[in-house]
Amino acid sequence: MDRISFIKHLAFLPLGMKLKSLSELFSSAEETKKMPLLFLGHGSPMNAIEENEFVSSFRKLGTELPRPRAILCISAHWETKGSFVTAMTKPRTIHDFSGFPKELFAVQYAAPGSPELAQLTKNLITTTNIGLDHEWGLDHGTWSVVKHLYPNADIPIIQMSLDYTKGAAYHYELGSELQKLRSKGVLIIGSGNMVHNLRLLAWDKFSQDNYAYDWALEANSKMKEWINLGQHDKLIDFKSQGKAFDLSIPSPEHYLPLIYILSLMDKKDEFSFFNDKYVAGSLSMSSLKVISRA
Repeated sequence: MDRISFIKHLAFLPLGMKLKSLSELFSSAEETKKMPLLFLGHGSPMNAIEENEFVSSFRKLGTELPRPRAILCISAHWETKGSFVTAMTKPRTIHDFSGFPKELFAVQYAAPGSPELAQLTKNLITTTNIGLDHEWGLDHGTWSVVKHLYPNADIPIIQMSLDYTKGAAYHYELGSELQKLRSKGVLIIGSGNMVHNLRLLAWDKFSQDNYAYDWALEANSKMKEWINLGQHDKLIDFKSQGKAFDLSIPSPEHYLPLIYILSLMDKKDEFSFFNDKYVAGSLSMSSLKVISRA
């Protein structure tokens, strides 16, 4: 049966049977070389429509990475009680912000969803029950960066939520259970910021290149040092690392996507930092690219 005939055949199957068939097709697909991992410092939503060095790096990255079969993104901007993945076929573009120009609200990223990847992700995770969500979509933590990587919006994409009732150790363990997706052609992205304190932004320093408070420099430098040393335990226990970390991570949602990416790294991975600069004192755009050499 050719591809067109197969798709037509699926149209006449009950919904549950369609999902089962597609899920089995995805899970039994030929394994790929391990896909990269990305932690992207997404910064301001305006990065979606502005031209700057950060989005230039994202765009360049999209031309260098192997093309994924699908994308799983953990965004700082979807917090829930419990853990969920989006499971709709056509996720909406969510403009989850206010006070920005109308041009930003006009952006649509119409990438398809992937109910089969959502189901496969749910099946892989045993530490908790993963809910299948049909309401959320793609928030700006996802589309504002992925649109630069894949501007044609032609790669299926799902989001995974952050359970706000759980600590970093829970998210690290949960993330590690996604390891098999890397060999199924899935690009896993964490989108947040290593240092993110909007209340202490130096508004008068926005135009100053790479300006950072001392505490932001200290925390960001220690994070990179511990990543280089593989000391993930210290990064998981970020609440015990002193005042610089307290100021840099006043709430965990922008930090936790990094924890997911760290949980998926192995000894055969090589990694590098990029966009390693600061904005307005208290925001780090530092991003991490992880490439398997297995």
